[in-house]
Amino acid sequence: MSGKGGVGKSTVSVNLALGLANRGYKVGLMDVDLHGPDVCRMLNLDDKLSDADMEDGDLVPLMRVGDNLKVISLEYMMKDRDDPIIWRGPLKVQAIRQFISDMDWGELDYLVIDAPPGTGDEPMTIADIVKDAQALVVTTPQDVALADVRKSINFCKHVKMLVLGLVENMSGLVCPHCQNVVEVFKSGGGERTAGDFNITFLGRIPIDPLVVVGGDDGKPYLSSGQDSPAVLAFAGVLDNVEKNIGQKAPASLDMAG
Repeated sequence: MSGKGGVGKSTVSVNLALGLANRGYKVGLMDVDLHGPDVCRMLNLDDKLSDADMEDGDLVPLMRVGDNLKVISLEYMMKDRDDPIIWRGPLKVQAIRQFISDMDWGELDYLVIDAPPGTGDEPMTIADIVKDAQALVVTTPQDVALADVRKSINFCKHVKMLVLGLVENMSGLVCPHCQNVVEVFKSGGGERTAGDFNITFLGRIPIDPLVVVGGDDGKPYLSSGQDSPAVLAFAGVLDNVEKNIGQKAPASLDMAG
């Protein structure tokens, strides 16, 4: 989550889910950015849910990426993915409840939830329904973004949601020619904010043009295992997520029913 749009929440969410799945965990990825769902496009998923799947009374099948990752997004249920979602709060709450209760998640080690910017209906619903949810807060280094992120951290305090940690995204630019990192939006602001709030700093990820290309092509780059500063930095974030959650072996979060 983040109080600011455009900081890379979906990029972090998709690569986090895929990276954990690549490490052998059973992972679910839930896209609750209902007005701007991007997860399907970033994973090159064009599956469509049939009317029969929704009417037979059984749990609804999910989109799959490999053997270990299950995905749900509102685009999976839409006939035209370019249609706008014009919903008020109650409909959004109902959709998120259905994402959790009506889908065939099976047993999971991790459920990664990609939230929209801000502290509105979607994160409030997650905090209400998923009592042991932990927030991974994403920011960019600029003061404007950090001001909104502080609101997200205080939101977590108000709803008694544990903050897993903070990721500073777009922290410098990886030069495509020399692979050195150049500071564009400054760096270090996320780490300072984590220190101010006494929360875990999970790492900083530099901008890499290949991240944008991978997202547009449906081939996430940060979890690709390539030898680049951005990929290596994200591997460190994955390590810190595992360490701070304390997940050492599959613990099987049962999402059925």
